[in-house]
Amino acid sequence: MSDPIVFLNPNGLADVTREIEETVRALRAEQDAPVAFETLHAVPGGIETQRDADRAAVAVADYVARHEANAAGFVIACYSDPGLHAAREVTNKPVIGIGATAMSVALARGSRIGVIAASTRGMPRHWRAYHAARIGDVVAGERAVNLGVDQSGNRDLALDRLIATGRALSSEDGADVIVLGCAGMTPLRADLEAALGVPVIDPCSTTASLAFAVCRERGIA
Repeated sequence: MSDPIVFLNPNGLADVTREIEETVRALRAEQDAPVAFETLHAVPGGIETQRDADRAAVAVADYVARHEANAAGFVIACYSDPGLHAAREVTNKPVIGIGATAMSVALARGSRIGVIAASTRGMPRHWRAYHAARIGDVVAGERAVNLGVDQSGNRDLALDRLIATGRALSSEDGADVIVLGCAGMTPLRADLEAALGVPVIDPCSTTASLAFAVCRERGIA
């Protein structure tokens, strides 16, 4: 058996890791590379502030440095992509961030991106990333549901808020494609897209598909 693609959840929430795993395994074909999932405990309770993301970045890069010999590649399963560039410095294996991937795919589906954030506390950091990537002018808006990462995929708690927020991004901000700005939202993508009638990009599933394709291209399966 070949080495796995390792999906790293740096927010310390094992329940979110299980939701990510369920999403990824549903997409994996028999010929695809195996997968593994790790919950890093650098930031218990979810990544919101810049300080949270910076702490997570160290944990991600350290994990990749320790385990890169036994992995086909790594996916950073946090919308903020903490440690992306630091991890790439310590391995020649693919390291893919779900945030950057989601935004790229969103631009293939629409021209004005709306982002649903878990918390307003993370939005300044997101906007810095958009402007650094020179895509700030295509982000129609970002709005938060103000739920914890562990609550953001809970159907009873989050779905109505996600729908209302997505509708505001579409009707008021002009977004024609919606990105889920938190890995915890992954279970609700299909329900949200059905309610909104516009493409909804889940960073976890989108990046899993890319990671499988990258490994196939590299002859890893």
